[in-house]
Amino acid sequence: MYYIRAFGQSLLHALKNLFPIVVVVVFFQLVVLQQMPDNTLSMAIGLLIVAVGVALFLQGLELSIFPVGKSLSNQFARKGSVPVLLSFGFAMGFSAVIAEPALIAVAEQAQGISEGKINAFTLRLLVATSVGLVIALGVFRTIFGYPLHWFMITGYITVVVVTWFAPQEIVGLAYDSGGVTTNVVTVPLITALGIGLAASIRGRNPLTDGFGLVALAVMVPMITVQLYGIAVYNGDGSDGALLMVPQYESETISGFLKMLVELAGMLKDVAPIILTILFFQYIVLRRGLANPPKILFGFVLVILGLYAFVVGLRLGLFPIGTSMAEQLIEQERFGFIYLFAFMIGFATTLAEPALLAVGKQAEEAASGRINGNAIRLLVALGVATGITIGVHRIIAGDLMHYYIMSGYTLVIILTVLAPKYIVALAYDLGGVTTSEVTVPLVTALGIGLASNIEGRSVLIDGFGLIAFASMFPIISVMLYAITMQWLVDRRGLSS
Repeated sequence: MYYIRAFGQSLLHALKNLFPIVVVVVFFQLVVLQQMPDNTLSMAIGLLIVAVGVALFLQGLELSIFPVGKSLSNQFARKGSVPVLLSFGFAMGFSAVIAEPALIAVAEQAQGISEGKINAFTLRLLVATSVGLVIALGVFRTIFGYPLHWFMITGYITVVVVTWFAPQEIVGLAYDSGGVTTNVVTVPLITALGIGLAASIRGRNPLTDGFGLVALAVMVPMITVQLYGIAVYNGDGSDGALLMVPQYESETISGFLKMLVELAGMLKDVAPIILTILFFQYIVLRRGLANPPKILFGFVLVILGLYAFVVGLRLGLFPIGTSMAEQLIEQERFGFIYLFAFMIGFATTLAEPALLAVGKQAEEAASGRINGNAIRLLVALGVATGITIGVHRIIAGDLMHYYIMSGYTLVIILTVLAPKYIVALAYDLGGVTTSEVTVPLVTALGIGLASNIEGRSVLIDGFGLIAFASMFPIISVMLYAITMQWLVDRRGLSS
């Protein structure tokens, strides 16, 4: 009975997150376009399946991965062994990201569009390894108290330099890969690890030392994926076409076999987390799990939830993004494309559960210096602005290099000027804005625009919107902190 009630709450939560998207889409279809797409019923069913998938997934996380991960973090923090903590940080970062639903979706899209030049599994492996290494680096920083801003300034200078040399075909994908690494699995685990460490080490501040792991997890994949593109992309491929995975065929046997194959694939995706937890629990700590049946049941729910989520993407979120782009471009209503991008970005971010969690943790850690609701509003405006600017880039056909390099140059400057207490939080907030619902829809919107505007390359122009959605909240939050600090200083001088 408890599990059914908990699942019902998770389902309501997932439906609440989808509701802003439904409102925006219905408004545009009925008021702006004054027509409904032919596959409306299929999209509606797809959205419902996404909600069920997210609810199952979250419920599974609550029963298995989250409690075990937090317990392991606390035990290792008490143990105080630096090599073990670094190894655990790498393993948790790697295993969480390799199973990240949004990264799976982006990687599969990239493989289809590049006609196999970019291998989906290689991309996921590269991103997961990057995140594992950088989480270990972040744990090292927290243990020894090194300031985060030097890591971020050095890192983003490297990002800007690598972007200059990277092939156009890989830039948008690289930034999107960084943006989707911090999501429904990684953010709670990584944030809990950072804050838990900072709270357990004397002389560390949870606000300045506990946050920042998410920011590092976003930044480093941007570098490694671009280096991957420089190494393997020969630049002579065609634009490629959006290769959507086909819906299930009507034959029962074929559909059943497909379901079994995909469920086996989901098990393979989640296996790294399971193996990591079992290894550290039984081999390193030499302790048994507290409640094995409950944890096993949680893992089953995670796999079923991932499966339903992917099926729902094909039926609902991907078609919505591409359909809206096609209809608005067909009618040459570019102003409404900008409005749609802004509204989707703002509405989905305000309902983002990871943002709510981080905002609440920041408010508690800051002891009154930060207002959680103001932060959410600033982040939502940043995401909406970023996606709108990203859409303008696709419509105008501008090179992404210049937008990204200019944006992160501004981020570096603001990092130097901003109050140090806000730096780690601002970067983390940039990483939690891309949800399991927002990423597929925004990715499909970008690909839909690039597919339907003459002269645009799907691979070069279709990706990159997630990167803008991650970058602009960092700017908006830092500008807010700089302004507030300036006002406080001015009041102090006047009094």
